[in-house]
Amino acid sequence: MTRRSRHGRRTAPCVPCVPCEPRPGRPPGRPPGRPPGPSAAKAGPSQTDGPYDSNIRFRRLLGESSIPTHMNLRDEGRLRVLQALHATGGTSRPELVRLTKLSRATVYALVTDLVTSGLVREESGTSEPENRSLGRPAQLLTLQPTAAYAVGADIGHTHVRVALCDLYGVPVWDHVEAVEVDRAPHATLDLAAELIHQALRECAAPIERVLGLGVGIASPVSGDGALVAEGIMPGWTDVRPGRELEQRTGIPTQLINDANAGALAEHLYGAGRGVDNMVYIRLSAGIGAGIVTSGHLLLGVGGLAGEIGHLLAIEDGLICRCGNRGCLETVASPVAIARLLRDSWDQPVAPDDLPSLLREDRVGARRAVEDAGAAVGRALAGVVTLINPQLIVVGGDLAAIGEPLFESMRRAIDRRALPHAGAQVRVVAGELGSRAEVRGAAGRVLAQAPHALALMSEADSHELPRATRSPTLSGS
Repeated sequence: MTRRSRHGRRTAPCVPCVPCEPRPGRPPGRPPGRPPGPSAAKAGPSQTDGPYDSNIRFRRLLGESSIPTHMNLRDEGRLRVLQALHATGGTSRPELVRLTKLSRATVYALVTDLVTSGLVREESGTSEPENRSLGRPAQLLTLQPTAAYAVGADIGHTHVRVALCDLYGVPVWDHVEAVEVDRAPHATLDLAAELIHQALRECAAPIERVLGLGVGIASPVSGDGALVAEGIMPGWTDVRPGRELEQRTGIPTQLINDANAGALAEHLYGAGRGVDNMVYIRLSAGIGAGIVTSGHLLLGVGGLAGEIGHLLAIEDGLICRCGNRGCLETVASPVAIARLLRDSWDQPVAPDDLPSLLREDRVGARRAVEDAGAAVGRALAGVVTLINPQLIVVGGDLAAIGEPLFESMRRAIDRRALPHAGAQVRVVAGELGSRAEVRGAAGRVLAQAPHALALMSEADSHELPRATRSPTLSGS
């Protein structure tokens, strides 16, 4: 809008820019009348600042602030441009002016620097139409996906998976090894480190371009990075996987529980995109849940929130590896279903056989799966009543069974949850399959990518600051 001086003359329009320096009588922060930036976003999609929605979802989930306090104004301008490109996947210079609320001259200068440094590219042969009658269409700008990388590792009870992901979280290298993990911590960590080095070699990715390593693991994780592994991963008691992998690889490492990693991935890239109240349940050798409420991961005081696999399913049932009796994991995991069929048929049955047994319509296989689904649904009914999610996303090995499992889960939820809450929730398969946990672990690192890139040295575009370690995510 046009301003007037104190003498009544018209002055030039006020051009939005980066936050003003503090003045006497005005607290630091945004100038009067300026819309709140990403650090002021609250939970809920309707209260976020449009261009930063994706980045806010990352950082809300991780409980981190959006703009480091030590940034100068130019660095913050770079951050806003990089955040907008990261969140939108690509846009034009004029649109960046609108999204970032920086001046046109500032945006154009910053984009020139970022293109020169190799962090941003102009898409040849593409353009974004503008609502204007004159002038050529605006050129589309995107982050250079391979300007930097994040490594994700998924350490389950029976496998190790490693993926090298670009700046958009897309795996450019992915490999999984079936191994016995629970009683072999050091061999497992050696294998994970070997796969990480292999990924960097085969993709010709310099370690200086790796922002960090995110590790999802099939154990509750406390706030200080220690595993609550007794009984669950018995050989890992007193092992610090994050510290050990950082020593083996030289890459800053962040640890996250595997179900939380799956929830993060499906929320950002998969079936839970745009859903701020959801539950991700991982049905594999272990059963756990990652819970997102109002855009935040629910962790609990000790990082144990979401341990749904250790809720009581059968009074006086089998002894669970956690030490309790009759836990959900003892009746509804793929291992438990295969054991039930093996004992019934008196022949070997492996968890991986379950989908084919259903396709063959083997007697008892469908009943065993439906009973397992009903047990999971009864446990989820309590979760639905307590936190009122909009969506339940099913992942893990058992999700491959599909509707025979999901339908029995839905029936149990409908029967046992508070009726109105049960009517509001949908049960769907995850979209990311077996890659969910490894992509979520890498996403843990990529949440900080725009900040790391914004602080990059202008003198040397190859010196990328590593993502700093932040408080470990723990949970189910």
